[in-house]
Amino acid sequence: MKKSYRVKKEAEFQEVFTQGKSCANRMFVVYMIEKPEQKHFRVGISVGKKIGNAVARNWVKRRIRQSLTELKPQLKQDCDFIVIARPSAAGISTADAKKNLIHVLHLAKSFGDGS
Repeated sequence: MKKSYRVKKEAEFQEVFTQGKSCANRMFVVYMIEKPEQKHFRVGISVGKKIGNAVARNWVKRRIRQSLTELKPQLKQDCDFIVIARPSAAGISTADAKKNLIHVLHLAKSFGDGS
């Protein structure tokens, strides 16, 4: 996923975290804020130390990024997202990450068709 698709600055991350609406399932919490002036969505990923060591956290981040890359054409383009991994996401497979992200993103109504 290109860097232009990432929420990089702490202030932007905090804005989405404090002002965005949230939805959750067993694996992930998603905060979303609409930004009509943007040309494409941006995402921030947070994987805490409860997941495990640095290798385990990077594993989960890669699974999240891969899933979002595959879902990119279907997602609303005028939003910022924060995806926070819960401890139950430790050691998650790519298929499970994608399935759980689809579920929580549907709850957040973040797909382009409004679902």
